[in-house]
Amino acid sequence: MKKWILVMAMLVCIGATAQQGKRRYNGEHPQRDKSERLTAEQRTELQVKKLTLTLDLTDAQQKEIKKLMLDRSKKREAAIAAFKAGREAGKKPSKDERFERKSHRLDEQIAMKREMKKILDAAQYEKFTKMREMHQRKAIKHSRKAKFHKRK
Repeated sequence: MKKWILVMAMLVCIGATAQQGKRRYNGEHPQRDKSERLTAEQRTELQVKKLTLTLDLTDAQQKEIKKLMLDRSKKREAAIAAFKAGREAGKKPSKDERFERKSHRLDEQIAMKREMKKILDAAQYEKFTKMREMHQRKAIKHSRKAKFHKRK
């Protein structure tokens, strides 16, 4: 009798946890509305504040990083808008265009890394690089999870 009760309890628990996996991922975060997106200035302000808290930045460093990140954010928004316009027009990028876009993105990352190295001191830069590596690992993990959900 005890075994049957235990088996039934396990089946109920398994059934309850299996129900949670029915959500679909459609490429957008389900809880975020597109109208709630922050402006480039707002995102930059928040990023600089987070970096200030973790890296203990001075006022001069904050100003330089804010200028750098704001410029980068505006360039990224323009590139995304151009990409979306091409995609909505039904145009697929050629191999050369994809190569050019990836090359440009890597050049931007190299330039950002050099600028951050100039702005931050050695200890701050080391901590910054560790933060970026951890962020990249999380992004890769998240993208794999998103790809898995798209296949279902």
